[in-house]
Formats: sequence, C-alpha cells, structure tokens
Amino acid sequence: MSFTAGGIYIRESVEIASLYLEILDWDLVRRKAVEHNLIQARTISSSARICREICFRLGRLSIDELMILTEGTIQEQRQILWLAICRHYRFIYEFAVEVVREKYLSLNFDLYKEDYDAFFNAKAECHEELERLTEKTRLKLRQVVFRMLREADLLTKGNRINPAMLIPRVAQTLRKASPADLSVFPASDAEIKEMLK
Repeated sequence: MSFTAGGIYIRESVEIASLYLEILDWDLVRRKAVEHNLIQARTISSSARICREICFRLGRLSIDELMILTEGTIQEQRQILWLAICRHYRFIYEFAVEVVREKYLSLNFDLYKEDYDAFFNAKAECHEELERLTEKTRLKLRQVVFRMLREADLLTKGNRINPAMLIPRVAQTLRKASPADLSVFPASDAEIKEMLK
C-alpha cells in the first residue's frame, strides 16, 4: 500500500526507464536519479521516495515494455505505466480486474467512491493489515487510485470508466509476455481480440 506517493509519473518514469535501458542496474538508476534530481522534487527525501516507487514499478516491466514506454506515444506510455502499477501493487491489480473491468463488462460505466470502499472493506476481511490503516490513509489511497485511473485515461473527471483502446503494439507485447495482464484494462475479450489484429 505504498502508492500514496502520487500519480503515474509519466515524464519521470520515461526518464528513469531511459536511464535503466542505458545501464541495466536498478540500484544505480535509483542513485543517479536522486543525485541528479530527475524527479525535480523539492527535497532529497521526496526525490528518493518517489524514485524508489517508480523504480519498483518499472522493475515489473520487460525490456520490450520499457522500450515502448521510452519510445511510444503518450497513450502507449499511459497504458504501460498502468500495467506497471497494477503489477507492482496487487491491491490495485485486483481493483482493476474485480471492480473496474467487471463494471465495464456489465455496461455500468460509473465508478463510485463507494465501489472502492466496498472493495477495500472486502479485502480488509482477509488482510488484517488493511484494517489497521487510519481513516486518513484509507481516504488518501482511494484518492490516489482514482487519480491514477484518470492519468492513465481509464476514468473521466466525472468518474466514468473509459474503454481501454489498447495500442496494438502494447496489446501484442502483453499477449506474448503475460496475457492475463490484459484484464487490468476495461475492455471485453472481443475488444481485446480486435486490438490484437
């Protein structure tokens, strides 16, 4: 549940991914990113915390996925970063599949705070560490998840679910590497099949 750091960090993630593709060492990338303040944070501690989170997220991507991130369009970058976030944070992965995609498939496109709260409460029954979170932290986590969905272009400002129009290169790379991860995007199997053409 360490995703309170903020959004999907497109610019920062592209810079860090580019650096990684040059040196292929996440520890060194993290040190250099903080040293050169690639995040452009106000404090060293903020820079270190955000760099660490971005490196953890990007560390879940394959070289092919990192290359799409560094060379791709803004839409491809958003899709790859949403994938990285879902892979790194199991809670968000399950929320994307069990709530966002399921609502989309049932043609219920409004995502309410109550949907998130019900999901959180259901997970807290199985994971006591969630029960120990303060109300303030719970609200912050919900706010960040909705923000990430908006920044990934999967949710409108009015909290309507946007269908994921996966770029073919992203869809094909995912199909080869981890087809199950296609389910983190709000799209039906038929729509995904069409995107793979």
